[in-house]
Amino acid sequence: MSSPPKIIVVGAGIIGASIAWHLARKGASVTVIASKAGGEATPNSFAWINASWGNPEFYFHFRRRSMAEWSRLAADVPSLPLSWCGGLCWDLPEAELEAYAAQQSGWGYGMRRVDRQTSAILEPHLADPPVFALHVAEEGAVEPVAAANLLLEDAARQGATLLYGTEARRLLQENGKIAGVETTDGALLADHVVLAAGAGTAPLAASVGIDVPVETPPGLIVHSRPVPPLLNGLVMAPELHMRQTMEGRVIAGSDFGGTDPGDNPQKAADELFAKVKAALRDADGLELDFYTVGYRPTPKDGFPIIGGVDGAPGLYLAVLHSGVTLAPLVGSVAATEIIDGRPDPQLSQFRLSRFAQ
Repeated sequence: MSSPPKIIVVGAGIIGASIAWHLARKGASVTVIASKAGGEATPNSFAWINASWGNPEFYFHFRRRSMAEWSRLAADVPSLPLSWCGGLCWDLPEAELEAYAAQQSGWGYGMRRVDRQTSAILEPHLADPPVFALHVAEEGAVEPVAAANLLLEDAARQGATLLYGTEARRLLQENGKIAGVETTDGALLADHVVLAAGAGTAPLAASVGIDVPVETPPGLIVHSRPVPPLLNGLVMAPELHMRQTMEGRVIAGSDFGGTDPGDNPQKAADELFAKVKAALRDADGLELDFYTVGYRPTPKDGFPIIGGVDGAPGLYLAVLHSGVTLAPLVGSVAATEIIDGRPDPQLSQFRLSRFAQ
């Protein structure tokens, strides 16, 4: 009987955690390397699970499949902090919102047009409910760090090794194949190395001459102190996207990814939080607790980079924005590709090789 493949996953955010969990479930010998549990970008995520927002049709359907995968993952990990709370959206002029709704509905997305009265019923704490909005009942959110940690802990129960406080310095190569990772604690050898390290993916790939074109735009998200329920679901208002976490914190950004806070992030956070308070009734006791500025790993054309790398056998990349929405599907298909050694056709448009064409 052959021994299980040895696989190193660099990164412990939601993408790395999902890949490690799916690999462990398939019987692989998995080692996760990360500076800390939960990763770097994941703690700064708005964590909206959706298939919407101006994506082309092929990407819409990929994201929609991953929404279904979240339900599958929740069945396997029952304590996963996942909520299908629905979203109320009016973050476009009415004519554009109508056109957007027609397109998304034509692709099978369950959008409902609602008026001010219905908006007020859906979100009774809105200070000024919209005259016209879209409600998408099937959208949701997850608490991303808690979800990543649950997946990693379950992977460890299945035999995975979690090396936190360890930094990957460079990839190791032998006879043209990726053979492991040089870390702050020494060399680790493996049959495959998965880079799911967000913004850290590009410099690690560059250590063996692989160019991964990733940008890292900053995004400001404000977090209130926990309060009793003020929001039932996701709220996508013009220049203000909000949700309330399971802990009771109202979190918000100027959009769901957050925007650049400029040279004075505290001032930008205070101004953004003032908009949050103005948007909600009965919010006098709402207080800003902290803000985060996350650097979202975003491939230059906006679409994920997933898969093996031509010229570097043994290396697998998983770098993308919308990591929270796509985590369960990417984890499943990546684990299958790595273990079976066969490319999955649904990932054909997400390979690194597209940038060389």
